[in-house]
Amino acid sequence: MAEIQGGPLPFIPDDVTVPQFLLDSQHPSRPVAINADVSWLIDDSTGRKMGYEEICSRTNSLANALHLRWNIGENDVVCIFSPNHMDYPAMIWAIHRLGAIVTAANPAYTVEELVHQLRITSAKLILVHSRNVDTALAAARAVGISPQFIALVDLLPASAPGGADFITVPELIKEGSSQPASFAERKLAPGEARTKVAFLSFSSGTTGLPKALIIPHYALVANIVQVATFMNGDTRPMESRRFRPGDVVYAALPFYHVFGLAFVMHSLLFYGHTLVVVPKFNFVDMLKSIERYRINVLPTVPPMFVLLCKHPDVPKHDLSSVRYIHCGGAPLSGELTTRLAQTFPHIGIGQGFGMTEAFANTMTPLGQHVCTPGAAGVLIPGLTARVLRADGSVAAYGEPGQLVLRSSAMALGYLGDEKATKETFVDGWLYSGDEVTVNEKGELFVLDRVKELLKVRGFQVAPAEIEGYLLQHADVADACVVSILDEYHGDLPLAFVVPSMSAQARIKRDPAQADAIKAELVKHVADGKAYYKQLAAGVVLTDAIPKNPSGKLLRRILRDRARGMWKNGELSLGVKAKL
Repeated sequence: MAEIQGGPLPFIPDDVTVPQFLLDSQHPSRPVAINADVSWLIDDSTGRKMGYEEICSRTNSLANALHLRWNIGENDVVCIFSPNHMDYPAMIWAIHRLGAIVTAANPAYTVEELVHQLRITSAKLILVHSRNVDTALAAARAVGISPQFIALVDLLPASAPGGADFITVPELIKEGSSQPASFAERKLAPGEARTKVAFLSFSSGTTGLPKALIIPHYALVANIVQVATFMNGDTRPMESRRFRPGDVVYAALPFYHVFGLAFVMHSLLFYGHTLVVVPKFNFVDMLKSIERYRINVLPTVPPMFVLLCKHPDVPKHDLSSVRYIHCGGAPLSGELTTRLAQTFPHIGIGQGFGMTEAFANTMTPLGQHVCTPGAAGVLIPGLTARVLRADGSVAAYGEPGQLVLRSSAMALGYLGDEKATKETFVDGWLYSGDEVTVNEKGELFVLDRVKELLKVRGFQVAPAEIEGYLLQHADVADACVVSILDEYHGDLPLAFVVPSMSAQARIKRDPAQADAIKAELVKHVADGKAYYKQLAAGVVLTDAIPKNPSGKLLRRILRDRARGMWKNGELSLGVKAKL
């Protein structure tokens, strides 16, 4: 099998920032001119609409206030710690107007996890949602950020202690709009967008704690053009096309995550879609929103897809407006695809494959109403791919190997981690860590991960991060985290633990202590890690962790053991599908 090509691209400007490209310019791949009368955003809970002119005004006013109040400027890092919000795009673009850098944090993070992100990125300012303010304050104290460098995305309830101490983003926008412009917008020289940093986005990498990827403005601009060029390849009459300017999109996928950030917020807005902004996903509420706003496009991850197949409330709602469901974040089983297609024959179903290191990479061919079961689509324009065997040679069609990509939309590397950068980005190629096959139609099938990552509800989880946290506990001598597979959650972490000598002595005296220790270790991880990193499949106590002569964990042995135990009914889940 030779290299796979995704097709040609139009010119990609390399002298503009992300907001300059999205808000201030027209590009041949953009299907319609910016229309001031069209709503860009709709608040799911209130129905409030926000159009182009208001977004531009809020972006520029906020940039002015950030510069006036905190002197945010060239290469300063601002952390956004919030669920989806109507001002999330304006916050990103205001920071970029100043030449500063965005690092968006998962609002489910614990204090320890946020501390890691703030410390790695050297963040100067935190924009935080009121529901996350306690975590932000504790993390800020730990890294030496003054409370005066924290602003609230929304209004803090009056009853909350210290509520008056924080200025809010709406107040900053009002403040910035009332003052003369205090900054000159950052302009880029030709070629500078290729290296000018826009985002420090976190990916689990292969080992240890999450790593900050250095993403330049050019990478996101390139991916917007890649996605738009793919969509423009649909030459059917407009009423038959999958993506149409003016479509209404359900935007519940988190904006801090690459799927929500690049595809939903940027590519779909660029293509003329309207986003219904949802802070927190709830399935029944989604069904109601589809009816209320006549949603046309549903970007989903597999747990949402499962609920569409199985939730008892689905038949109670009118979903006739939905024309296309796009699933990403983790592989989707062929069985679920077939089931949903049978339930909703009028809805097109597609899959995509992407990664923080290179944004969106594949999408289902435009001519397919329903994706090939198990396939993640074909390469979008501007990408080249190889499938490599373990010895580095190119695999044949249908033969498994590691997916290696070349794209204009690639990150520059990992911040402060030269080793990981050299392992992942090699001579202009991105080594994905995903084991795949490609058929003769160019369709990609994701089989497994070469890198030892888990995908829990679409989120990347590095087993080594959980293992390191377990090893801090006095009852743990050694640990190995693997997963069992669940159709709703994806990978569910399970820890094999070798008890410490003192724990073994307690178990010997009282065998009931084994269950108490397992429960304590589950709680230990639950207290210190985000919900999707918890030991949902529990803890198994074992005598030893298998390793090779060099000391590397033989994870596959324990993974096979765990899945055998699950199949035989020896494990029970500690989580249920969130409806």
